[in-house]
Amino acid sequence: MKDHIFSQDHATDKELKMIEGAPITDAAGRIGIQSGGDIQKKGDAFAEEIASRFVSDFEKSGDRMVHVSTFAVIDDTVYMTYYANTKEPSEDPKDQTARLVYAPVEDMEKKTFLDLQTSGDMVGGRKVDMVYDTILMQKDDDTIHVMWTARVDENYYRFFCPFTLSTKTLGQIGVNRFQAGDIINDFSVSGIKSALSENNIPCKKMYSDIGIMQKLSSRVENGETWYYSGAYSGDFTCIIKSRDLITWKYVSQPDFINDSKWENATYVMGDKCFYFVRQQDDSEYGFLTAYHLSDHTWEKPVLVEDCQSRSDFIEYHGNLYLFHAPMDRRHIGIIKIDPENLADSSVILQARMHTSCFYPFVQYYRGNELAMSYTVERKHIRLAELSLSSYL
Repeated sequence: MKDHIFSQDHATDKELKMIEGAPITDAAGRIGIQSGGDIQKKGDAFAEEIASRFVSDFEKSGDRMVHVSTFAVIDDTVYMTYYANTKEPSEDPKDQTARLVYAPVEDMEKKTFLDLQTSGDMVGGRKVDMVYDTILMQKDDDTIHVMWTARVDENYYRFFCPFTLSTKTLGQIGVNRFQAGDIINDFSVSGIKSALSENNIPCKKMYSDIGIMQKLSSRVENGETWYYSGAYSGDFTCIIKSRDLITWKYVSQPDFINDSKWENATYVMGDKCFYFVRQQDDSEYGFLTAYHLSDHTWEKPVLVEDCQSRSDFIEYHGNLYLFHAPMDRRHIGIIKIDPENLADSSVILQARMHTSCFYPFVQYYRGNELAMSYTVERKHIRLAELSLSSYL
């Protein structure tokens, strides 16, 4: 293992400017709980479809807890990531492992399990004492990056490890980088704070771990392809972009007063980056907004009733949809986004699922249709197919 994967943060004498969170008071609209009629019928049908079109569970025998799934289908193989606790049945980063699993689409019994990092491992000559959110992103036709959060020397970092598809081999573990302006630091809590401070970019309160959202969308800028995602730590959430999935550049954060907390779903269509984020635990709403990439302005937010969970966007047949948890983590809601007027976005369905459905992640599977991965009671990483067209 290379011992030079870490770098020193840029030294700055500038103080980090802090933003206080508060409830949104000037919303463009509200999308609430809806029941009865077609929404209820579609919700019931969706819950039944997810149960009946079960593909497989991806946890490993002996796992005591599993959570936060990401998957991709590449050349008829499913690749799935998540983190697992093999020691005791709780979500405790001191006992967790970052994992990649893959299997042929047509033979889910032939799973291969690869553990990337476990609390207690050494990396770059330093001891890892916590492991958290684990995702994957496809870099090119023959490479995916497995990416995860881990704490080293009391500082949370984002790590990555390339996986070569043709040889099914893992590469060297590296540290992602965070860029703001011309400052590039390690993608860590201290690195983010240093880069933001030097560029006089204000920041909401950061605490606990840090994360990068798993859904990628892209935009060509000055002849180069940039991949967009969301980043978060505590109450701080922002848009980031990258050309290589290693160095991530700060783009923007909502410029209106809000109560954001943790995961922020993003998706770029045209010159807009659509953005949905959960808020504080005592709030009844997350908020939906959009950032205009050409003139660097934010749209007035729309409040969306949500139980404060991780959400996901999917582009399907030219339209954008949001999957979220409107009531609790046993419910899935699907909203069709109106790109011209977010307040006119409409509820497609709200479903009470047959099991818990923590943190749904939606991706193309086969036949130009979709599948959804999710966590069941932090005991199963489950994949099920779905035909979104049936509900439109």
